[in-house]
Amino acid sequence: MRLGLSCLLFILVTFHCAAQTPLRFFNLDNTPELGKMTDFKASALCDVAEATQRYLTTFSADKFAVHAGKVFDNSVTLVRVEKTLAFICQTYREDVRAKRDSRLHEEGFLTTNFDFYRWTPDVATARKIALKSTHARKTSMLNAISRDKIFLTKYYTKLLTASAVRTPVYTQALYALPYDELGLTLTEANNDLTLTRHQYTRQDIIAGTLAGKKLAKALIWLTEEALHDVLLQGTGVVDVNGMRRYFNVHRNNGIAYDYAIGKREQARYWYFAEVPSIMGYGKTLESKIALKAQVSFAGNVAELGLGKLFMVSYPQADKEISRLGLLADQGGAFDNNLFQLDLLTDSYYGWQDYHQANKHLPDYAKAWLMLIKP
Repeated sequence: MRLGLSCLLFILVTFHCAAQTPLRFFNLDNTPELGKMTDFKASALCDVAEATQRYLTTFSADKFAVHAGKVFDNSVTLVRVEKTLAFICQTYREDVRAKRDSRLHEEGFLTTNFDFYRWTPDVATARKIALKSTHARKTSMLNAISRDKIFLTKYYTKLLTASAVRTPVYTQALYALPYDELGLTLTEANNDLTLTRHQYTRQDIIAGTLAGKKLAKALIWLTEEALHDVLLQGTGVVDVNGMRRYFNVHRNNGIAYDYAIGKREQARYWYFAEVPSIMGYGKTLESKIALKAQVSFAGNVAELGLGKLFMVSYPQADKEISRLGLLADQGGAFDNNLFQLDLLTDSYYGWQDYHQANKHLPDYAKAWLMLIKP
């Protein structure tokens, strides 16, 4: 009887301890599964690494993004993240000077110089979101996330067909910040809830509130469908008179993105600004990180920390493919989301040409955090 009671107490204590131990989504993996390293350019990876490292150094006070990460053990430090970014560019430049292929595409070089932390996605949270979702396709894809593969979504910058003036076809504008906010810092503007930016939903603005009251400058005019797309993607790209122009989200109306509903139902609205290239994370428009296609990930910057190097692997045709990318962007869809990365693919006019170029990419992939070895 005493033996049985002891066993029962052991089981209860063990269960209690397990319940109190936080889930570990990243664990050191001494035998990572590397496939053929392809589909990314070392030069582009270095460009994003350099821009991200500059942000980490210049804006160290940004505690939302500049930290080691909140879901890793103590072996993951901000110093190692910065050394990893520097090593990417050091390796790339050494290879260029030596006129040899990039060693960032060599399995042996990567396993010799990097530690790999296998990512086990937060399936429980994905299932909870799926239960609340009213979007059937999204529900299905969230429920299909397994314990060994993250949800690998893809995003693109919207190539816009646009007009400088409103027409019967192009009825919706990308708006600059409202006039009553010009010259205010983000903190000043966020603290003043009487400002125009805080007053209206996406649906209000589509209905014509800003245009009717002349509250903000229209940067360019789009179709309503294109507006929903660019609000979701965050960047619009348009060719005007032979020149490519970029428009990036600037500040929003303070309404959170709702993962459970579709893009047309979202109340969140972004005001835009013209920028020199595709831009990623940054507390201010001027500080945003310049991104490159195929090597930039959006994800949960708040919990993972900016600048993490990830490898994702997946089967393609008859072989395993692996590729590298950097966490340099984020969005409302990643709040409390430790099951997903979003790969920047390129710029496209819409779903059809995007899908034609990227239909070989999977929806789920094995993933590892990579850090330069101590």
